[in-house]
Amino acid sequence: MVETLRAAAPWQRLRREEVARFGGESNRIEIRQDDFRITRFKHRSETTTIFVVDASGSSALHRLAEAKGAVELLLADCYVRRDRVALVAFRGQFAEVLLPPTRSLVRAKRSLASLPGGGGTPLASGIDLGMMLADSVKRRGGTPILIIMTDGRANVARDGTGGRARANEDALSAARLVRSVEITSLVIDTSPRPQQQGRDLAVEMGARYLPLPHADATSLSHAVRAAG
Repeated sequence: MVETLRAAAPWQRLRREEVARFGGESNRIEIRQDDFRITRFKHRSETTTIFVVDASGSSALHRLAEAKGAVELLLADCYVRRDRVALVAFRGQFAEVLLPPTRSLVRAKRSLASLPGGGGTPLASGIDLGMMLADSVKRRGGTPILIIMTDGRANVARDGTGGRARANEDALSAARLVRSVEITSLVIDTSPRPQQQGRDLAVEMGARYLPLPHADATSLSHAVRAAG
């Protein structure tokens, strides 16, 4: 209100004269539309980065090690910005939340270090679980970022049964659900060479696709930061 009155004050004599010319009389402050000053408050929504990591046997052990290294570097970045992080891993028949959204860098590193590798690739389950976490963050007013780190070679369906055709179909279906709820996402292809499965997954998800055939942990981390 004070700023509005300050904007109107210099024009009061001219405005009263204008009112008088039209036969009117004014003893009050003349405020026009252009005088109004409005305070807008900006609230920075909390960002939660959700890492969905392929820990299956199809992802070679050295690639998993690189993925772990990149996530650890990104965790440090998130800690500096006071963002929250979450960690989902998928291997065997299903996915699991290794770490719910937290700001604790120690807990995140501990969960990442204990992540084993091997088993089938239940890609759809990993995407579904990551999307559920992201949707819950969004409903609470936060900003989720979903990072899928996989070679895209799904071979376990949503119900835990084997079969590449059905597993791939389920994975693409899960990707479309992510796009439908408009969650910012990235697909990082951790294959030794870029694969069509990874590209298809990114297209269905509406995500940016980052093929990193020979990337080490540092370059992988830089690529994700650039995309974000």
